[in-house]
Amino acid sequence: MIEVGNITKITHFILLGFSDFPKIIPVLFVVFLMMYITTLTWNLSLIILIRMDSNLHTPMYFFLSNLSFIDICYVTSTAPKMLYDFFQEQQIISYVGCIAQCFAFSTMGLSESCLMTAMAYDRYAAICNPLLYSSIMSPTLCGQMVLGSYVAGLSASIFQLFAMLQLHFCGPNVIHHFFCDIPQLLVLSCTDVFFGQLLTAILTMIFGIINALLIMISYVYIVISIMKITSAKGRSKAFNTCASHLTAVTLFYTSGMFVYLSSSSGGSSSFDRFASVFYTVVIPMLNPVIYSLRNKEIKDALKRLQKKRECCRGERLRFPTPLP
Repeated sequence: MIEVGNITKITHFILLGFSDFPKIIPVLFVVFLMMYITTLTWNLSLIILIRMDSNLHTPMYFFLSNLSFIDICYVTSTAPKMLYDFFQEQQIISYVGCIAQCFAFSTMGLSESCLMTAMAYDRYAAICNPLLYSSIMSPTLCGQMVLGSYVAGLSASIFQLFAMLQLHFCGPNVIHHFFCDIPQLLVLSCTDVFFGQLLTAILTMIFGIINALLIMISYVYIVISIMKITSAKGRSKAFNTCASHLTAVTLFYTSGMFVYLSSSSGGSSSFDRFASVFYTVVIPMLNPVIYSLRNKEIKDALKRLQKKRECCRGERLRFPTPLP
């Protein structure tokens, strides 16, 4: 802390993290480290697979590769600092670092919300207008929708950043969480937080409620279209096309809603912190599994990649590189 005149300004914050569970800290570190490594590995592998296999160069997998990229950035905004803090006696984050973490986390989360809506529209176009799907979901439109998701998330986070920079912190600097988030900072501010609360409510309305409603409306039309399909095989195939996305959307919005509603008081309980782990770490880890588990095209792409590797290995064994 530093004193400017008669006002004390906070230069850093103390993150409590999981310090109230000292006996299981080593276990938590190993578990969270494995989850972080798995998240990076699975999402990066999915991006590479989609890039390498030309059969996956479709709008759905274009959106999916961007979702994996967002998830990598999303989990990286919180997990490395959380893992590092397990070895620190006092888990300190600077004021600038705290604001930067809020900005990065918010940008990725809001961008993912918009991308989920774009993916819902893609599924709507594929099932409700299959004959016009290629012309509707043109590469130009797909690129604009992805770019719009990033720009919307970044723009909203800039407004939040501006609101956060207007806050002054002169009292307690202890954050009852393992990362910096806007609800915790609003609780600690010693100045009027009305603008910050109003902005948070507006962005929640736009990126949370409106996006969720758009997704729900898309799926109402999708379900109606699926029910019109006469063959059971056709209905099953259409449903499987949307099941992965619907599962991911449900997990994302329900967990996010629970975490932010419970953190309105500052997220002080241990349960809130463990619930936030699900929202910030577990869901980015599960998304590649959800989209790949029952996806025949991804399984076929993996088989083609495996065959290609075996062929290359066979060629090297048949024609070994001559020694110089």
